[in-house]
Formats: sequence, C-alpha cells, structure tokens
Amino acid sequence: MNDSAAILDDLLSRWHSHCRAYKANQQTPRDPMFRDTKSGRGWDSTEDIIEDEIHGSMMESIDFQVSEMQDPHRAAIYALARNLSTGRSVWMSPRLPQDPLQRATIVAEARNQITKRLMAVGVM
Repeated sequence: MNDSAAILDDLLSRWHSHCRAYKANQQTPRDPMFRDTKSGRGWDSTEDIIEDEIHGSMMESIDFQVSEMQDPHRAAIYALARNLSTGRSVWMSPRLPQDPLQRATIVAEARNQITKRLMAVGVM
C-alpha cells in the first residue's frame, strides 16, 4: 500500500468516526448573539485548540467532497469509511453491485476520485 492510500484510509476512518459523533442540537433555539460561542477550554493548550480546529475543518472538507460525489461512488466511500473505522470488511451498500469484481472496480474508482478531490482542496 502506498503512502497516499494509507493517508486516505486514515482520513476516511477518522471522518466516519467524526460523523458518527455528530449530534443535532435538540435544545430550544438560542439567542443569535451567542450561537457560535463555545464553552471555556482553559485546560486545553493552544496547540490542542488549534489541532481541534484543523481537524474539524478537515472533516468538514471531506464531508463536503464526499457529498459532491455521485452514486454509486459516494455509496462506495460511505461503506469503505465504515469498514475502515470498524476494522472489519463486512459493511456493504445496497447501491453497489453484488458482483465482487464490479464492486471492487467501483470502490477503486471512488478512491481515486476522492483522493483527487482531497488533493485539490489541500486536505491530502
């Protein structure tokens, strides 16, 4: 496996975990003046805060780039990311062909597409 494939696997695994951690705000509407405020993070170092911001921006970029892909390639990326995150190769999408050879071709095309997209926007 070359470096770009390993980097892509790591990014997709972290992206899937990041997406699973997202929870919609179920609270009552907040005052617009305070909608972007964050709780105090006095225990975090400056490096930790910057790293969290960069990580969040990277995950948002990956999310946008995947959402812009067309099916079946988008479905292939979702299934691939879930498999990478769980460490298993059991997850499939009903949007992908049942034939393993056709499915592998689509996954390879999807990996190439997302790699090019992430390189173009500077994530990889």
